[in-house]
Amino acid sequence: MSIKAVVGKSFGDEGKGLATDYLAMLSENSSRSCIVVRHNGGAQAGHTVEAFGKRFIFHEISSGSFRGADTLWAPTFMPDLYKLSEEWNDFLSLGVKLPKIYSVPDCPLTYIDDILINMSLESRRGRDRHGSCGMGIDEGKRRSLIPEFRITPFDIVSGGASGFYKKLLFIRKEYLPGRLEALSLEPSAMGEYGTLITDENVLYNYCEQMCRNSELITIADESIIKTYDDVIFEGAQGLILDEENYAFAPNLTSSRTGLTNPDAMLKRLGIAGPCEAVYVTRTYVTKHGAGRLPYEDIILKEGKSFADNTNIHNEWQGSLRFAPHGDGDEFNEYVIKDSSSSAFTPSVMFTHADETDGKVLTKNGDVSLYDWILRINKDGLYKKVYVSGSHYAEDIECRIIAE
Repeated sequence: MSIKAVVGKSFGDEGKGLATDYLAMLSENSSRSCIVVRHNGGAQAGHTVEAFGKRFIFHEISSGSFRGADTLWAPTFMPDLYKLSEEWNDFLSLGVKLPKIYSVPDCPLTYIDDILINMSLESRRGRDRHGSCGMGIDEGKRRSLIPEFRITPFDIVSGGASGFYKKLLFIRKEYLPGRLEALSLEPSAMGEYGTLITDENVLYNYCEQMCRNSELITIADESIIKTYDDVIFEGAQGLILDEENYAFAPNLTSSRTGLTNPDAMLKRLGIAGPCEAVYVTRTYVTKHGAGRLPYEDIILKEGKSFADNTNIHNEWQGSLRFAPHGDGDEFNEYVIKDSSSSAFTPSVMFTHADETDGKVLTKNGDVSLYDWILRINKDGLYKKVYVSGSHYAEDIECRIIAE
């Protein structure tokens, strides 16, 4: 069994979709069965893949889907079943067969009230926004920590639509009032969000759609990954946004963005290496949302900007921001923290090299990729380096730099 993990090295938007597509392509080319594990975040992810003349932004379905790789929702993934059918139908409209989507029985689901609270809080913060996507991930995670208020695919399968709706009503009655009080949110002062969060028809319609969409997934134990030749863990967001990276709080995501979840799953299943972690970064740094972005002032002063058709300006995150990398030690800092006690051996992938003429933008000036690789790998941290100069997996070059 081959085990890989795709990890965003910085603040997200590095090219994790491209990296996952590339690894799944290698499996397909070798006629090996492949499954991609979505293990953190939820529907807020937006991983772009271009293949076979088609372009798609993956949210809850894996970015290996063009290559026939199946998807598994891990116990630490937080999908929004309501949104799944839209993504499902959009993908099928491309004329591509959609691989299977598996979910563990206890995968925690977000639902409409999580989203409405999330949106209300972020709107109230004004200029002090945390950079949330407004998808209810943080609220869903907080609620799911209390067993009686956790909702899962198994709840739908075991209780049916009527039983599931009763559970959502129970949560709205027994959990929601206390949560709103703790947040000093009064429905009558929440505008449109307050109207929706008190409307039982809205809850019923959301529940009905979730139940219909549950038919698009297959419930399976996480041990199903043992039946595949290749396993790819597709991470969301980036290492610096990890929920335990308090140096950048409160502008973090409510999940573990590195190797914590993959390591835990492999340990539970008794699966040993070799494992490779591909840390993905652009030749510069991006951040979509509020919060500190080191060295952003350098890019602003130089007037540099880059086009991005996925991370367009939106109400919740504003516009995509850009910055150069720091020095070599800063570049490796979070990779070392994430991988030092992990079963995974680090590799690094540079994307968007065509936008910077094959150079890495740093706080001390532009550096050729070759020189930068020598600089960051002086202690043999990385086993391989991958370089992408286009939107297509077929164009990625792999170089082994350490045995």
